[in-house]
Amino acid sequence: MPHFTDAGVNLTSTQFDADRDAIVTRAASQGVESMLLIGCDLQSSEYSQVLAKQYRQYATAGVHPHDAKDVPDDFIAQLRTLATQDRVVAIGECGLDFNRDYSPRPVQQLICGVQLELAQALNMPVYLHERDAFDTLSSMLDDFSLRGVLHCFTGDKRALRHYLDYGLMIGLTGWLCDERRGETLRELVRYIPEDRILLETDAPFLLPRTLKPKPKSRRNEPAYLPEIAHHVATLKNTSVSQLAQQTTENFKSLFLAHGVAG
Repeated sequence: MPHFTDAGVNLTSTQFDADRDAIVTRAASQGVESMLLIGCDLQSSEYSQVLAKQYRQYATAGVHPHDAKDVPDDFIAQLRTLATQDRVVAIGECGLDFNRDYSPRPVQQLICGVQLELAQALNMPVYLHERDAFDTLSSMLDDFSLRGVLHCFTGDKRALRHYLDYGLMIGLTGWLCDERRGETLRELVRYIPEDRILLETDAPFLLPRTLKPKPKSRRNEPAYLPEIAHHVATLKNTSVSQLAQQTTENFKSLFLAHGVAG
């Protein structure tokens, strides 16, 4: 069985409260033994780090643009402390979301910017979120020299080209399994070098619409990562096992090249 790495799981979600151990066990039974647990605010970042230690996984520490408006005054100091904890390998999920605009755009830019500064100061990768904000985020990134991943990429060819030229990896999710929304992404996958792809479920969100049978809960989980891998492998004209190996190597080179404590 191929060994997969799920480069984006919201394991702190309340949707997993009743069966978190079973979620991790089911993932391993499908070959998904490595996972990156996403932090979206200070609380979930701390909890992700705790879960990463518990399950011998990895975690991010950051503030999502949706939550930018709610940060305390000392959030960057707290984030700096979290970033040095065992199993934390990236700053994020941070970025800009001009689609939902749950936080005012100037606030999003401010909170994103200080996190990019922190990532550069700590020489850590960034775990980036961008929705309908390519022009602004790309301009911000140009002020830094960062490595990282554009999580759950759903942009156009222009955005893809820029992020690849910048040096980012591209996170692919079940979005490309959506016959309604994923057509553009499926067309763009051909342009992404295999050594720049990460596979993500973004569980419990983005359940692959091609999955059969669908779970009654309609909840996504890391065990369904092979469904995404199957579609990416077909689009890249490669085998699932080769894709699994390559994307796991990509994950290690981006997040673990400097070692991880714990």
